[in-house]
Amino acid sequence: MVILLKTVQVVLALSLLVIIHEFGHYSFAKLFKTRVEKLYLFFNPKISLVKFKKFGGRTHVKFFSSNDDPTWAEHPENTEYGIGWLPLGGYCKISGMIDESMDKEAMKLPPQPYEFRTKKAWQRFFIMFGGVFFNFILAMVLYGAILHHWGEEYLRNEDAVYGIAVNDLSYEMGFRNGDRILAFDGVPTEDFSQLQVDMVRSQATSATVLRDGDTLTLSLDPLYIPAVLNTPGMFSPAFPFVVDGLTENSVNEGSELEKGDRFVAVDGKEMFLVPDIRTELRNHKGGQITASVERVQARVDLPLKVDTAGMIGVALDGDLRHFFEITTNRYTVAESIPAGISKTFRTISNYVKELGLIFSPKTKAYKSVGSFIAIGRIFPDTWDWYRFWSLCAWLSIMLGVLNLLPIPALDGGHIIFLIIEMLTGHKASDKTMEIAENVGIILLLALMVLAFGNDIRSLF
Repeated sequence: MVILLKTVQVVLALSLLVIIHEFGHYSFAKLFKTRVEKLYLFFNPKISLVKFKKFGGRTHVKFFSSNDDPTWAEHPENTEYGIGWLPLGGYCKISGMIDESMDKEAMKLPPQPYEFRTKKAWQRFFIMFGGVFFNFILAMVLYGAILHHWGEEYLRNEDAVYGIAVNDLSYEMGFRNGDRILAFDGVPTEDFSQLQVDMVRSQATSATVLRDGDTLTLSLDPLYIPAVLNTPGMFSPAFPFVVDGLTENSVNEGSELEKGDRFVAVDGKEMFLVPDIRTELRNHKGGQITASVERVQARVDLPLKVDTAGMIGVALDGDLRHFFEITTNRYTVAESIPAGISKTFRTISNYVKELGLIFSPKTKAYKSVGSFIAIGRIFPDTWDWYRFWSLCAWLSIMLGVLNLLPIPALDGGHIIFLIIEMLTGHKASDKTMEIAENVGIILLLALMVLAFGNDIRSLF
């Protein structure tokens, strides 16, 4: 059931993003009176699930029909709309344009005024940029709607008053429990949850931390970047050890522990933070401790057992609202518009930095490149509209930025040729474009092999 739900979310999200992207090309093509032959969601080799086209004064619809339809071919001036059976994207076929369809026969015919190739360079530029532009507009709309409907909540880094809880990797890099991270390479992070992301995204070489009242500068070895990319949870907020209840089959079942008990000492040693107490418990595996807890302004000493894993069998109160001031922002409709635009541009900037990691061999970030399988994993196991629309906005930006890569088969490749043409006044020949398109397709296939290979390796 979980796999089915994730599949539905992926298909719905990518279908929305693809059709918006292709509609961007379509809209600018129509604006400049360029003929659009087909606009399809999904690909349709040989047959289409459904297609419709207007001619003869009415709209004609066909289901599960062959692509070879002589009657429809008699009306090339009208766009054919449809849904294919191969759910790997979609396309907008524009007359007189060398694209992945590689329709060489059509390109041999004399240029027509309604074709892409006869339009001015700046018009062709906007037709090609239209898909990316619409993806970014969609992200702005979605982020604005999300901020208006749900607002945003986050823990400010400066409000994480107990500092960080480290894992093995962050400890090895020099961080310690209780450190308050002030900045990476002199740049502060506002959102505590983005500390690890900001560190790796900027490939930081130093961290400024506050430890026991002193400000220290830690040198960060770039050789750790691959490990950081594959080790989530390097910086968790340290918070007080407060009992929410006993776990099932707890070694301390029947003890006097109560919900709400706040640990303040273990065996007489003052400590109250979760990471410190967990470290101390590991020193008493299979033994017993005396825990001092605060309960309704009273201090109580309780004998507790410690299992062989160094655990006392309690569930902790993990609601950060009980320990920190959580920043909450609410937006009116008027406020959500600029906020959505601002969030989109920040996300674009951040994603460009992340792409820089992928193209930097020393980071080994290319090993994290994924396909539809990886995308499916980021969707939740249950239906959550907030997560769904947030992921749609992020994926829309990802699709837009990736399409701007200077690979000939992508929009970015065509745009590069158009920019050169506008600067030099010389248009690339059809033969050059055909060769570039073939090279681009090979590069894209190589990226797909890498992505699926990474996903398959991660399954084992």
